[in-house]
Amino acid sequence: MRVHPADERVKDDSGSISPMGSLEGRVAVVTGGGRGIGAAIARSLAAEGAHVVVSGRSQGPLEEVVARVRADGGKADWTRCDVSRAEDVAALAATVKKVAGPASIVVNNAGIAVSAKVADTDDAAWDEIIAVNLTGAFRVTRAFLPDVVAAGARGRIIYIGSTASKIGFYYAGAYAASKHGLLGLARTLAMEIATKGPTVNVVCPGWVETDMAEEAVQNIVTRTGRTAVEARRELERMSPQRRFVTPDEVAAVTMFLVSDAARGVTGQSWGVDGGQVMT
Repeated sequence: MRVHPADERVKDDSGSISPMGSLEGRVAVVTGGGRGIGAAIARSLAAEGAHVVVSGRSQGPLEEVVARVRADGGKADWTRCDVSRAEDVAALAATVKKVAGPASIVVNNAGIAVSAKVADTDDAAWDEIIAVNLTGAFRVTRAFLPDVVAAGARGRIIYIGSTASKIGFYYAGAYAASKHGLLGLARTLAMEIATKGPTVNVVCPGWVETDMAEEAVQNIVTRTGRTAVEARRELERMSPQRRFVTPDEVAAVTMFLVSDAARGVTGQSWGVDGGQVMT
C-alpha cells in the first residue's frame, strides 16, 4: 500500500528531495504486533520498505506475521515482550537495535480490555489494564525516544488509542482511563519534542474486526442472554456507518501519519470509527 503516488516529493530539512511514503532504510517497532491492528500495521510498514520488529506475548502469531512479511519480500523480525514488565521493555529495545538498528518509528499498539462496571473492577484488573495499556506504552516510548529524536523530522511515535480515549463507555472504566491517559501522554510528548522534529499522534479506532471485538460480543451474550448476532448489531449501531472498521483501515491512517506528508501533524487524535465520535 502506498499512501502517495511515487512521483510526489517533499523536501527534508537539508533541502534534499525524498519520496513520500517510502520507508526504505527505516526501522519500525510495533508492540502487540501478532494480531489484528498490530499485524496489519506491521505488514503495511514492511510493504513500504521498513525493517519491522513486532513484539507481543505470544510467539506463534508473531512468527506468522514475520513469515508473511518475508514471503512478500519484506524485512521483519519478532521478539517476545510483555510491555507491563520493565525488564521486557529494556530487552525489546536492545533486541531491536541488535537485529535491525535504531528505530525511527514506534507504534504502541499492545493493549488489553476487561468488561466490568467501575464498582465491580477490582484492584488486580485495574492494575493490569493500566500496566499494559498506559504504563507499558510509556516505558516503550521512553526506551526508544533517544533514537526517535535522533531521527529528526522522520521520527514518529504513534499510539493506538480508541474512541474510549475521548468518551466514556459502559463497563469499561479502567480501559477508558488507560486510553484517555494515552492521549494526554501523546499531547504532552508532542510539545516536548516538537522543535526536534519527530511527531507524536494517537489513532483512535471504534470497534474493529479483532479478537477484542469478538470478546466484547461474547461478554454481551453472557451478560444479557442475547444471541451473538444481536450483540454484534448492538455494537455496530454505535457507528453511524453501522459496521466495524477493519484493521487495514486503521493501518492506512497510521501509514499516513508515518509518511513525510504528515510532518506538520503532531499532538492529534485521529478517529477511525465510522463517525462515532466527531471531534
